[in-house]
Amino acid sequence: MTQSKMTQPNELSFGKQVASIYAPTMIYETGIGAVTPVIPLMALELHASPAIAAFIVALLGIGQVVGDIPAGYLATKLGDRKAMLYGAVVTLILLVTCAFTPNWVIFALSIFILGMVNALFVLARQAYLTEVTPPLRRSLSLSILGGMTRIGSLIGPFVGGAIMSIFAISVAGKREDWLPGAFWAAVVLTCITFIVVYAVPEIEVPKTVKKVKQVTVKTSYILRKNLKMFATLGIAIVLVGAVRQTSNTALPLWAAHIGLNASMTSYIYGLSGLLDALLFYPAGKMMDKYGRLWVAIPSMLILGGSILFIPLTHGIWSMAIVSLIMGLGNSIGAGMIMTISADMAPENYRAQFLAMCRLFGDTGAAAGPLLIAAGAGIGFLSGGIWLLGGCGLLSALIMGLTLEKYSIHANQRTRLRHGMTKQGHPIQ
Repeated sequence: MTQSKMTQPNELSFGKQVASIYAPTMIYETGIGAVTPVIPLMALELHASPAIAAFIVALLGIGQVVGDIPAGYLATKLGDRKAMLYGAVVTLILLVTCAFTPNWVIFALSIFILGMVNALFVLARQAYLTEVTPPLRRSLSLSILGGMTRIGSLIGPFVGGAIMSIFAISVAGKREDWLPGAFWAAVVLTCITFIVVYAVPEIEVPKTVKKVKQVTVKTSYILRKNLKMFATLGIAIVLVGAVRQTSNTALPLWAAHIGLNASMTSYIYGLSGLLDALLFYPAGKMMDKYGRLWVAIPSMLILGGSILFIPLTHGIWSMAIVSLIMGLGNSIGAGMIMTISADMAPENYRAQFLAMCRLFGDTGAAAGPLLIAAGAGIGFLSGGIWLLGGCGLLSALIMGLTLEKYSIHANQRTRLRHGMTKQGHPIQ
């Protein structure tokens, strides 16, 4: 639905976007990235079995899935900026608890709640940016948001690793990394996040702009109102979430399957992650200029197609090439689902609608690694990888067939159909 000039949200300047959204996003995600690789190690340190340690790792994602719908409700009630502030405070409490926890049960519960709080923080940023950014610059703004998340996740493990190494302790004459150091690094980064968000005042809406009254609606109402969309495009969102998690599972497992050592696997994984964090800006510009399909379809075709080639690799160079192509496909899709969701979100219950879309994506992200694990469990790892690659191609097909029905900005043709120019400007 096209907004008139009188109902356009007040736009934040890029400098204010950096201060209020992008900087705290990168800082917060750096903290989360610092602790993520340490979660299984900390669990083992607390005398959890390897199976329980693996389950505790999964609790972070499970908590995010469980927290998506409550996050939409809280973001609507509190407001997006307050939700970020409260989310940072609760994150601080949980991180300190993890650093001091005496047993793995409390640790597991803290990680689960941390996932839920992360859902609130992520949704609040997305909803806030959607509110203050006009549709013609929405893709770029949300792609940068996705890029900041990925950059934080990329550098976070290095920050945590550095702190753990610097403060390594001696045990029985042997130096061992100080595992709680990663959590204390995240504590500092989360404090900085809170200060940055608190210091930047909330956007002031001019009196000439009509404020849309935010209402709280039931989840069942959102599902009924958008049933056709969730039954079609929603499936594509689930598949995208699943495919994007492949690099976290398929690459390391296949590298081990063909006999690559841990350091080589880390280098390959790092290459994919590096490229993954680099191309969000041109991708966002392209979505704004030509429409969402110009990025959504190529992203999933490249990512899904490259995944299909993983089982055909037999050495470090072939693995490196495939991982780089995967990083390319994932990188150009940064912010893609957030933008599509924002295009469709009703103004008066935007946060709750975005939360529902995130629930679909996060459910796919949680289920994707299970497909790989199932394939590995029955001795057919390549089959699980091929199945997930096929999911990527299927998501591209579904978006190609359905996105024009639900997003005015799917491409230039849909813009012309709704009385706009090809660039998305209203025709005077």
